[in-house]
Amino acid sequence: MHILLVKTSSLGDVIHNLPVVSDLARRFPGVVVDWVVEETFADIARLHPAVRRVIPVAVRRWRRRLLAPQTWREMREFRRLVRAERYEAVLDTQGLVKSGLIASLARGPHLGHAAASAREPLAARFYDRSFSIPKELHAVERNRRLAADALAYTLPSPLDYGIHAPPLVAAWLPATPYAVLLTATSRTDKEWPERDWIELGRALGEIGLRCILPAGSTAERERAARLAAGLEDAQPRAIAAPPLGIRELAGLMAGARIVIGVDTGLTHLAAALDRPTIALFCGSDPRLTGVFAGDRAINLGTIGAAPAARTVFEASQVLLE
Repeated sequence: MHILLVKTSSLGDVIHNLPVVSDLARRFPGVVVDWVVEETFADIARLHPAVRRVIPVAVRRWRRRLLAPQTWREMREFRRLVRAERYEAVLDTQGLVKSGLIASLARGPHLGHAAASAREPLAARFYDRSFSIPKELHAVERNRRLAADALAYTLPSPLDYGIHAPPLVAAWLPATPYAVLLTATSRTDKEWPERDWIELGRALGEIGLRCILPAGSTAERERAARLAAGLEDAQPRAIAAPPLGIRELAGLMAGARIVIGVDTGLTHLAAALDRPTIALFCGSDPRLTGVFAGDRAINLGTIGAAPAARTVFEASQVLLE
């Protein structure tokens, strides 16, 4: 059986789709799974050993350079790749017009959300068969349920993201136990106050954990540097990490004793890697998109009610026991 998955973005959504691959591999031994995903997140899909081929798409980049000849050449090449073989099922778990359109390019029966359950109801027009999935389910369960209904199997148990990463080896990384603090997110209302990060970092230092602060953009690196400076008197001192790619970040978190982060895709990646994970919610609701990994993950806070540093530290003690 050859199956094409379409889940292009964002980082958290791509991670939430990984259990679908695990379910397919368990239910259909020998299944061949290909995956269309935004080029930025292709390395996440590649982490799953049951994914044979990742087909990167660059919708975000193409939109910015729509009139460039190179863009049109890349789009033609993408169409060639996605039509290179016929699939028994082309499954769009994203439920957007763009993902439905991408799915429609592939050869095979097109399956996805019914209009009432799709994020964009018009997406259902691209499918040969569509399925109603309750919107009140967590995103991980919605993906899994859609795949199970579309391909007529019973959901296996337990939940399995199916990915692993070797711990990162780097000269700047301490040999002592460390915690990863993910302080950057896409919206300012999701940020946790810097004073709370410093209070938490000091408390973690007191139990022997060195705090590692990854960052991507210039603004994020500046915040990480400020926080590391604020923890200069902590023992052991915090480290503002150098820029890292997705695979390096996965390795960094794979070697961590615990990962604590705001509502960002990397926090979901930590949970998918089966690391003890705490997600901090300040401007979003964790009920439908919180970290989802059983008793290895804890969601704290909600819209307009950020958790206190002491509460976060106490929760970390529970996970570290």
